[in-house]
Amino acid sequence: MPAAAPLPWPEALAGTPSVAVIERAIERRRLSHSLLLTGDDLGTLVGVAHAIADRLLNPPDAKARFVVKDHPDYLALRPRGKMRIIPIGKNDSPEPGSMREFLPKLYMTPAVAPQKVAIIYEADRMNTESSNAFLKTLEEPPRNTTLLLLTTRPYALLPTIRSRVLNFRFPSTSTPLAADGWAAWLQDYREWLGRLTEGASDKQQISDHVFTLYGLVARFGAVLDFATEAIWKEQKEKLPDTLTDDEEAAIETGIANGLRSRLFAEIEQATRLFALPLLQNGDATIRRALVASIEKLEHNVGLLRLNLNESAALEDFLLSSLRLWTKR
Repeated sequence: MPAAAPLPWPEALAGTPSVAVIERAIERRRLSHSLLLTGDDLGTLVGVAHAIADRLLNPPDAKARFVVKDHPDYLALRPRGKMRIIPIGKNDSPEPGSMREFLPKLYMTPAVAPQKVAIIYEADRMNTESSNAFLKTLEEPPRNTTLLLLTTRPYALLPTIRSRVLNFRFPSTSTPLAADGWAAWLQDYREWLGRLTEGASDKQQISDHVFTLYGLVARFGAVLDFATEAIWKEQKEKLPDTLTDDEEAAIETGIANGLRSRLFAEIEQATRLFALPLLQNGDATIRRALVASIEKLEHNVGLLRLNLNESAALEDFLLSSLRLWTKR
């Protein structure tokens, strides 16, 4: 009976140089013991990590085949709680999901497969103590264990960690978000920008612009909530039953944050697409407005990582857009 086909790579990445290098290294049993998988989309990185893990844990000659998340030799460490931190854990009795509880498992003998695979999801969420503890493991890596670190923010990791892992960057394979109401939101946003560039000659027009602005803010929150609920419901069915409530809360928060980042990225793209035809006409005013608005958006997205509320960030961006794009 032929062996089952390995888990496919994310469709847009199949056959790319990075994937070809990894596949060749796995076939030759020369894959590095520690890989850092980076990119703009965490879902893409998870797809790559699980494809790697499937090939390592379920070789062609395996007597039994497991889904990665259910494999006895698969280990995972994820951020916990609303703060979404990977904690160090207590010294004498480390709690589940902490670094001190995770590290000893790396040195255990594989139960079924020729080796173990350990994935640290959102590795940038390790706090300082956890990072330093994990660094010691990288300096003396366990035998028969492959470590996969996933992050969309590689420079939030300690430089000493980055220097000890083999780095692969993967572009996002995500299609535009198909959340209910989002396409209409982007269309209304572009139309609003168009009205701003036509000017505001009286108080009624200014009032209409402001009402539209706050309508966009309210609808943005609704789109994000609905999309998060739908994706969380789908993802929850695929998670191991052994996750704690804190780990589940962290994953749900991570989904919301990932969606939020995608929404803001698509706002940036919509802004550029709106401005492009006007830029081709050599309009210097539009050029200045575009540069300033993108800078403002990127600044506010940066503040989101410091726990600024997304509605406040969007409101501040749109108020700036009102000033920048309105023809005088």
